[in-house]
Amino acid sequence: MSLWVDKYRPRELSKLDYHKEQAADLKRLCEQQDFPHLMFFGPSGSGKKTRIQCMLRELYGTSAERLRNETMTFTTPSNKKVDIMTVSSNYHIELNPSDAGIYDRVIITDIIKQIAQTANIDSGSERDFKVIVLTEIDDLTKDAQHALRRTMEKYVATCRIILCVNSTSRVIPAIKSRCLGIRVSAPSIEEIVAILHKICRKENLTLPNELALNIAKTSDRNLRRAILMLEAAKVQKYPFTSNQQVPDVDWKIFLHETANVIMREQTPANLEKIRDRLYELLSHGIPSDIIFRELVKILTTKCDSEVKSQIYGYASLYEHRMLSGNKPIYHLEAFVAQFMSIYKKYLNDITMDFDDD
Repeated sequence: MSLWVDKYRPRELSKLDYHKEQAADLKRLCEQQDFPHLMFFGPSGSGKKTRIQCMLRELYGTSAERLRNETMTFTTPSNKKVDIMTVSSNYHIELNPSDAGIYDRVIITDIIKQIAQTANIDSGSERDFKVIVLTEIDDLTKDAQHALRRTMEKYVATCRIILCVNSTSRVIPAIKSRCLGIRVSAPSIEEIVAILHKICRKENLTLPNELALNIAKTSDRNLRRAILMLEAAKVQKYPFTSNQQVPDVDWKIFLHETANVIMREQTPANLEKIRDRLYELLSHGIPSDIIFRELVKILTTKCDSEVKSQIYGYASLYEHRMLSGNKPIYHLEAFVAQFMSIYKKYLNDITMDFDDD
């Protein structure tokens, strides 16, 4: 039994629920013989992967949906073995090279070389190229991105590359200039509400509009999160009620608890506890930039306006360092330590003012 987010994922460009003009443009692009490298960019949960899968189906038919999960092993120059999970069909392969960490350059050069040197199994296919889908390209090292740029040029005759990124700011200009950029903006609150109602109709459920609106707003316009919230709400309580509490995702609840621990005590011993909690979030696959952004948002709502400007200043500094470096935990912990210092000084100043009075 599949989750609703997979069960009701559109399989064709013509059946997408929003950005319909963009879907029509993508369909026309698939009909052309000259198919360029593409870069889909936009916020998480906006539908980038769905559109890529629909394009693959448009290019190769239902054969592109016959997927297999494989683990590919690559050997680094130092003879270290690196395993990467891939999803592939006879016509395409999808992987996240940033999973290899500092060895992402090896993955980029080897995988494209392997795919480009093999022809399509179906010789009757209208397309004489294969597609390589690379996700989270903005997390690649600069060396890997430059290697990608070179291989994109070298093997353009036998393969096309589709990149999927959340933000183009960390993608080098040389890659951006070689791709047709396609921005997939987050769906509006009204569009998410309409999709939630559509899913409930197919499941023979009655969804109050107030609850649908609450879920859409709580999801921060992340459609994937909204559908998961809807299914969780159904498991939690059905029939639905208009004022039903929307269940939040586990990692967000854990992060709120972490923020409360930070606010309670500003000591080196407590900082060590916070480090363990941040490690736990990272080990469960929550992206470091999402953790950073949510933590800053939660902490600033608990602070007075006097210290908010300082916190935002240091947050931008440590986030930039985190995105430029390779060990997110160092920069997350450094920000927490800086926040503790600012907040403790603020509390001491308040105490001194009361004593003077």
